Amino acid sequence: MSTLQTNSMPQDKFLRIATNLLYKTFLDAPRDEAKKLFRDLQEGKCTPLVRVQMEDNSEVRFDVTLDSTQYQGKLNFTGFRNSVAILLKNLHDSLESDAQKITVFRDNDNSDNMMFGVLGITQEREQVNVLALGADTTASRDAAVKLQLMFLDRDQFRQPAGEQQTV
Repeated sequence: MSTLQTNSMPQDKFLRIATNLLYKTFLDAPRDEAKKLFRDLQEGKCTPLVRVQMEDNSEVRFDVTLDSTQYQGKLNFTGFRNSVAILLKNLHDSLESDAQKITVFRDNDNSDNMMFGVLGITQEREQVNVLALGADTTASRDAAVKLQLMFLDRDQFRQPAGEQQTV
């Protein structure tokens, strides 16, 4: 894996923590709890998930946000949960594969704001949606890491007509 550090933590370890937190929050939690959190996220709230004690005994609070502005169709809890499940499976598979490094895209203006190059692509009827995981690790008084679930514009992933897609 990459030796990229996130708040003095290797990227693969950070992603393992993030995927485990999201899994427990949206897929392993009771449906009514996960659905309540989803509703809060749909309202634009930045929701605290958990505080994690690090190896150096510091404590980091993980929050989560959702940007669904690029979602095609009407986003409901089932569609959201399916997208999260596929994204987390793809992240897990990428982390387990020695041959595959995960690309990290960083904001030029803020190197603490990043997006991971593993996607969760879902299709419901004719609607294709692309979910990505980002993180904002900007240091703050209460040491929060903001996990950012965001639906991306699917059109940026389309191949021009006539080109064959390689898998």
